[in-house]
Amino acid sequence: MHTLDLIKPDGRNLTLYSRNPISAIAQAPSPFADPLGANPHLRWHPLRGEWVTYAAFRQNRTFLPPPEYNPLAVTRDEAAPTELPPGDYEVAVFDNRFPSLSLASHDPPQLSVPTAPAAGHCEVVVFTQDPNAALAKLDMARIELLLQVWADRTRRVQGRGGIQYVLPFENRGAEVGVTLHHPHGQIYSYPFVPPVPARMLAQEAAYYEQHGSSLLCDMARDELESGARLLYRGEHAVAFVPVCARYPYEVWVMPSAPCESFTALSDAQRSDLARALKTVLLKYEGLWQRPFPYLMAWYQAPTDGKPHPETQLHAQFYPPYRTKERLKYLAGTELGAGMFAMDVLPEEKAAELQQVQVSLEGQ
Repeated sequence: MHTLDLIKPDGRNLTLYSRNPISAIAQAPSPFADPLGANPHLRWHPLRGEWVTYAAFRQNRTFLPPPEYNPLAVTRDEAAPTELPPGDYEVAVFDNRFPSLSLASHDPPQLSVPTAPAAGHCEVVVFTQDPNAALAKLDMARIELLLQVWADRTRRVQGRGGIQYVLPFENRGAEVGVTLHHPHGQIYSYPFVPPVPARMLAQEAAYYEQHGSSLLCDMARDELESGARLLYRGEHAVAFVPVCARYPYEVWVMPSAPCESFTALSDAQRSDLARALKTVLLKYEGLWQRPFPYLMAWYQAPTDGKPHPETQLHAQFYPPYRTKERLKYLAGTELGAGMFAMDVLPEEKAAELQQVQVSLEGQ
């Protein structure tokens, strides 16, 4: 993997990635000439026992612009506002101009609840220079490179100190909150372990203490033996609809053997994980015959420098689902109570996805 690090005119970092050497880039462009001076802060939620981040300046961020004004589109017109330079690279990562978390945050307001600087980091990961592509359309080698990029970003942020958890994710489609159509994801690096992965880590730790093995690896083994909800079976990776799915068409993707983070992936695991990921994406596209909206979140070990044999690198897909010609999203009990109410069975939705035939030949 080849990299090139650049600095934008407004002070933000840009890193270009490619499988081949990257020719010299004249400059790192930016739609903005001056630093924003983003200063988000945290407020403690006493009833939920968790931090909430506040960044009101995000109201001014770009939202679903027409293609000619898309800041993620590569252009050779020096007058056009863009985040990306032309060049022979494949993946680009740059600091979010409108971050919910910032390592430069300082002086939080003094309120009736505890406050703190939102001292994390937010990055944008652009998967391809082609604005009409999608993660599902990328070839296998590009997806493998993306897995390497996520590992490199995890390693770099961990090296800065003060970061406890790194979460790569993709919002695909305006229905789930994407604000730019160009194929991209984000990476949030937190100064604490957020509530959802913290709860999962606690469950994994308790299981590991009792059984001496990984909860998720044991779940994957059960799915491989059953086959009822299995979507991909490879030598080193697996994808399935979990037996305890809270969303219709929810899918988990992971290495089948213990692997706690992107940085721990072997070459063979990374290659097969890319195949598993592309299989799931193609099944989503094939089932609905349309660009399908989803949230893809990747969970890994905390970046605290300690070993975490209890946890397993994996992705969880949270798609809305079609019912009676509409897309269903979270409702009152899910958002208000945190209790998910399912009106379908995981096995039914797994069967639908299993019937979608996909080919990875030539990918």
